Amino acid sequence: MERLSSTVLSGRYRLDSKLGSGGMSTVYLAVDEVLDRQVAIKLLHREISEEADQLERFRREARAAARLSHPNLVGVIDAGEDDGRPYIVFEYIQGRTLKRRLQEEGRLPVDEAVAYAIEIGRGLTAAHARKLVHRDVKPQNVLIDPDGRAKVTDFGIARSLEQKGMTATGRVLGTTDYVSPEQAMGEDVDERSDVYSLGVVLYEMLTGDVPFRAETQVGVAMKHVNEPMPDVQARRPEVSASVAAVVDRATTKDPRDRYATVAEMVRDLEQTLEVEAARAGGTSGAATSVLDSVPANRRRLSGRRRISGRGIALAIVLIALAAAAVILATRLDLGGDSGSGGAAKGTALQIAEATDFDPFGTGGEHPDEVDLAIDGNPSGTGWSTEGYQGAFDKPGVGLYVDIGRQVTAGSVELRFGQGGEDLEIRSAPGQSEAPQDLDEWQVIGRRSDAGNKVRIDTPGARPSRFYLIWLTKLPEDPDTADLQSQIDDIRVIGTA
Repeated sequence: MERLSSTVLSGRYRLDSKLGSGGMSTVYLAVDEVLDRQVAIKLLHREISEEADQLERFRREARAAARLSHPNLVGVIDAGEDDGRPYIVFEYIQGRTLKRRLQEEGRLPVDEAVAYAIEIGRGLTAAHARKLVHRDVKPQNVLIDPDGRAKVTDFGIARSLEQKGMTATGRVLGTTDYVSPEQAMGEDVDERSDVYSLGVVLYEMLTGDVPFRAETQVGVAMKHVNEPMPDVQARRPEVSASVAAVVDRATTKDPRDRYATVAEMVRDLEQTLEVEAARAGGTSGAATSVLDSVPANRRRLSGRRRISGRGIALAIVLIALAAAAVILATRLDLGGDSGSGGAAKGTALQIAEATDFDPFGTGGEHPDEVDLAIDGNPSGTGWSTEGYQGAFDKPGVGLYVDIGRQVTAGSVELRFGQGGEDLEIRSAPGQSEAPQDLDEWQVIGRRSDAGNKVRIDTPGARPSRFYLIWLTKLPEDPDTADLQSQIDDIRVIGTA
């Protein structure tokens, strides 16, 4: 590359210093001499500007980026050509890339990592709304501005979701440290590829390292295709189960098993950030501003009301005291709330999924929340029923869990947001699919006026893949006076 400092493009943009360089272009700090402001200029390499396909790719980036406007996207100001060399003018962000911060400081605080993932996801969601998939989501393409806000940049290999791209079949674009399996294999990609890459970025923010290493970039790409993602909690034990669950779902190999959209992933991350705030007694920096921006109707902790800092601290103290009481009761062999005088036998079974069950209703009962009942976090996130005004006018409602295989449950442990429910535990012995008729479920345990935490023994249970929590009485919500239940956590305990 020839030296271009002090060059003026189109008689307006004076190049000052080089900010970075890639395979297609070099980015310069420049001065807009018309408006007297600093800007960033991406200038296509001369040898590439002579290739028609690469030139069209670059021009397409300019057109795509110009249509995007969002607080978490670097804005495009102008585009043009000078002496046959195309360039794009971006707003200049004073700060450093997310990658540079990770290199200099290592892994981030958990709440801050989640907050940055939310902001990156919001920017990508805006791009996807314009039918553009980024295809190169990585920390190098995320700038952190002076206010601590994350901004996604460099749609250099972005491709319209409505058109076929210009990439030759089998050619892999993107940094392989973050590449999705389908992109690594040269297959067509959609926004779920960005979901995968964002999941890998979140993994790196949490652990301080990328998940896979190999001697070549192709070797790394093949690990994304063939090897399971390392367990984020194994590398950083203090990462909560809810954060780990988002990483796991975002980075599954099959796109059909991932979040369908980045927006879905962002919603889970927003709820997870609330949990992290409660665990830590508050947030700081970027996490605070991101949490403040979460709409009230998407908050889960404390029902519909926002928790103050003092309220969060008090809740944590109460949770700690309750945990201490449970430990003490166990040591004294008091049997907790089981009603059977003994501790739960066996170990907690892995739950594959949960499904709402409303055979006497019409539209289901918050199916988008069911995963919150099995995410391993009993601290306020959960599945809730609809609110019933005046009377609970149906035989019951509930949700069932799928263990994935025929197993015998010795007990079921539940945590409720409030308590006061009447409920039954039911199973479907030998069934390969969950029954849709209530009469096909066998009652194996009951409880009336359940407390916040309850264990129900199931001595008559036979091997079953599915277990139903069937609510026959709902408590009154103190805020709305509606009859409503919230299940924060479900654990199925196998027999010894």
